[in-house]
Amino acid sequence: MGGFSEQHCEACNGDAPRVTGAEKQALSEEVPSWGILKVGGKEQLCKEFKFKNFVEALAFTNKVGELAEAENHHPAILVEYGKVTVSWWTHVIGGLHKNDFIMAARTDSAYR
Repeated sequence: MGGFSEQHCEACNGDAPRVTGAEKQALSEEVPSWGILKVGGKEQLCKEFKFKNFVEALAFTNKVGELAEAENHHPAILVEYGKVTVSWWTHVIGGLHKNDFIMAARTDSAYR
């Protein structure tokens, strides 16, 4: 997965295609610990990360925020005591794009 997590997002507009079923399956193998959930009719990659306390959870959240800013691709992040839930999807297309899987892999790398 090392090479995959080092890829960068491509610029996306409203005409960008969502990943197909076959692409979704192949890309999911790069981030096997992430679940695909439908939220408000839109597929999202979601994962919960555990921490010892709020300070560690907040530090991780800031790392993810820095990754997101660097790629101009932003997740939904829920910070709680001892855990952070991160959800990636491409807002402009209302679903999943390869960028989301790349950012999920980069989020995993930030957690390690």
